[in-house]
Amino acid sequence: MRKQIPNIITLLNLFSGTIAITLAFNGNFLGVVIWVVIAAIFDFFDGMAARALKAYSPLGKELDSLADVVSFGVAPASALYILIKDNFIYSEALQSMSHLIPYIAFLIPVFAAYRLAKFNIDTRQSHTFIGLPTPANGLFWISYCYAIDKLAIQNEIIFYVTVIAVMFMSIIMIAEIPMFSFKSQNKGFKGNEKQIILILLSILFLAIFGIGGVVLSIIAYIFISIFSNRYKTKR
Repeated sequence: MRKQIPNIITLLNLFSGTIAITLAFNGNFLGVVIWVVIAAIFDFFDGMAARALKAYSPLGKELDSLADVVSFGVAPASALYILIKDNFIYSEALQSMSHLIPYIAFLIPVFAAYRLAKFNIDTRQSHTFIGLPTPANGLFWISYCYAIDKLAIQNEIIFYVTVIAVMFMSIIMIAEIPMFSFKSQNKGFKGNEKQIILILLSILFLAIFGIGGVVLSIIAYIFISIFSNRYKTKR
């Protein structure tokens, strides 16, 4: 039974994601944020439990990926689908395709699934990531939907920004770009500069923009990772 504890926590992640999906289709974006964040907490603790209990297993690895596709792929995509369908305005040229356009949101779980499968067979990602982690992408989209819910109906530019963001965030998940993690052997500032900078920026963004600050935090994470890698290369 002890070895099943990490799997139970993973299934709670999945359960939270399914609740988020139902709330998304009801247009309750705050509820989606809450339940995806809960899923992210379970996602964090299942790995911690597996390490503490030495309960690693192929089953747990596969369950984790399946849960993440639902909680950080399908749930945010469902929220974005409803947001585009009900709240976005389009130019006249796009009106004839307005019933098809919302489905662009489901590129999110497609790329999330590919990224997770790639992660499972990639031995380079034990202490760092290659490409944007799926949970980070999921948190980006739920906070994005919550932040622009009321603005989307006022300006058609937001539609084009959203389409570009879907393409960019999807590609960055599977791109061969090293991204730092919070797993570190060092306890002090040295060696953890990126992590500390990101934490400070995130606190600032959340204090100023509330839930919408998560969007800026994920963008900051991407650019800190990219620029720190370029700096290393130049050195």
